[in-house]
Amino acid sequence: MKTLPQGWREVALDKLATRGSGHTPDRQMKSYWDGGIKWVSLADTNKLDRVTISETSFEISEDGIENSSAVKHPAGSVIVSRDAGVGKSAITTSEMAVSQHFIAWQCGRDLHNYFLYYWLQKKKPLFERMAVGSTIKTIGLPFFAKLTIQAPLLPEQKRIAHCLLTWDHGILKLEALLAAKRDLKRGLMQRLLTGRTRFKEFKGEKWRRVCVSDIIEQVTRRNSSGCHRVLTGSGEHGLIDQREYYSRRVASEDVSSYYLVKRGEFAYNRSSSNGYPFGAIKRLDAYDEGVLSTLYLVFRIKNSVVVDSNFLDHIFEGGYFIAQLGRLCREGARSHGLLNITADEFFSMNMQLPSINEQKRIAAVLNVCDREIELLQKQLAALKEQKRGLMQKLLTGEIRVKV
Repeated sequence: MKTLPQGWREVALDKLATRGSGHTPDRQMKSYWDGGIKWVSLADTNKLDRVTISETSFEISEDGIENSSAVKHPAGSVIVSRDAGVGKSAITTSEMAVSQHFIAWQCGRDLHNYFLYYWLQKKKPLFERMAVGSTIKTIGLPFFAKLTIQAPLLPEQKRIAHCLLTWDHGILKLEALLAAKRDLKRGLMQRLLTGRTRFKEFKGEKWRRVCVSDIIEQVTRRNSSGCHRVLTGSGEHGLIDQREYYSRRVASEDVSSYYLVKRGEFAYNRSSSNGYPFGAIKRLDAYDEGVLSTLYLVFRIKNSVVVDSNFLDHIFEGGYFIAQLGRLCREGARSHGLLNITADEFFSMNMQLPSINEQKRIAAVLNVCDREIELLQKQLAALKEQKRGLMQKLLTGEIRVKV
């Protein structure tokens, strides 16, 4: 066993904090619900891991408390999910009840609740490993009864928590700024890509309606060159090497029948994914070439003098064709999640197209937004990585803080 730092001790968590759980009142009884008592449930998973939780998706009533095993936990309680979202935690900012999917601790005088929160955050990989189940993985209550914590004296706990909280404040501010930048870009796309907002130098010019087949053409080039970079279409990452996305190669060794895609060409993933209910259309930007399954629809711009590639990329990313794709979609019983949109149907869609100069002007504005978002994402990732390293060192006593 690893030797604990001087002044630290390992002790059963139940000796330092009062452990409790909760329950779900009968949903058929209206009097048990909407009574002003905040109730943390799996519906609040997205609110966890942000230090504190102030609002909940549902409320229960005093009647619900009296007629179930639910109890009210005081403000400052530390909660952790033992089911879906295993290991996610938070500190309550007011009196709350929880569902049976959560454990709640009320810290005693020798344990600081913020220290416990960060200690639980550090232990999340352990919780994920301990969860079992075929449908929903869960951690049994006996595990928490045996849980031990390694901790210094209370003053050092508070200093450690304060250091980590400083990092979290920075992370939360960057996340808020990133969300605001994304909202700004989304609003600009809705206005600029539909012509609702025009640059003054183009206000006299009319947009023309074109058929998609007038501006792009299908690519059915087979992989005769022996390229082995197999791509997959990700809504978040675009066209990315399977080995980077899955940490392994998914496709078979023989990919000679796959489409060979060149940098700047587009691919339509004809399957729904998170944020892309009718499939994602992505441009190959990360590599000079790659190969894609023939389930994808690959295409390129016919004439770059007429259509700007960046403008078209923003059109696809902005969801311009969602309504048309939705009308075309008909998911068959044997399609295994594939959207049965044929190439002819895809190329029959239409759009409003401004002049090439206005396209480039619009794309330039949106590209600036993309660069700002990318920079914030890198800053956020760096800050989170710093916090992970600091949390590991502080919560093991490898780095000691002055009290």
